[in-house]
Amino acid sequence: MIGFFRGLHCPFCRRQIAQLGAARPTLLEHGAETLAVVNTPLDNARLYFRHRPTTLTVLSDPDCASHRAFGVPEIGFLAAGDPSAPRWPSKSTVELFAAARINPTGELDAPAQPMEANEILNAKDGFQLTEADRGIVASHGTQLTAHFLIDREGIVRWCWVEAPNSPSELCRFPDLNDMLAQVRALS
Repeated sequence: MIGFFRGLHCPFCRRQIAQLGAARPTLLEHGAETLAVVNTPLDNARLYFRHRPTTLTVLSDPDCASHRAFGVPEIGFLAAGDPSAPRWPSKSTVELFAAARINPTGELDAPAQPMEANEILNAKDGFQLTEADRGIVASHGTQLTAHFLIDREGIVRWCWVEAPNSPSELCRFPDLNDMLAQVRALS
């Protein structure tokens, strides 16, 4: 089970990495090893996981090369005045993204715009973005997340991609039961 994450600047990704780490023993019991790929520089990952250890193997990918290799989409925005019809996520509009409201973990007082939700939870966590985090936001801030289950032969048997239909589905991740059902189906 490989999880591809936006970066450590994303509080929802940090939570999912912790949840995936907690799920690792159960997944391993059913024959699935877990791996997390995080869009952050290696030094930033080392610093973060020194203070927040995980049982996961975590790979650092500051360029999102792994995300691209697996076809994990990024949100693309149409230029102002572009007459093209929006097509989520590759051709969204700023207005569509700005209108989205999320509260996938139930931690917010009310659903909030995705960027505001990040700020609220980062403040709640006492998490301050590093210069590396700000660089990742600037270069890959619209990267979506995904999970892939790959069999022993290297064939992708299941894929879950964040927000398949709209920005209002951002920051939702598969839970242990979703992943475990897919792992069991392979056995």
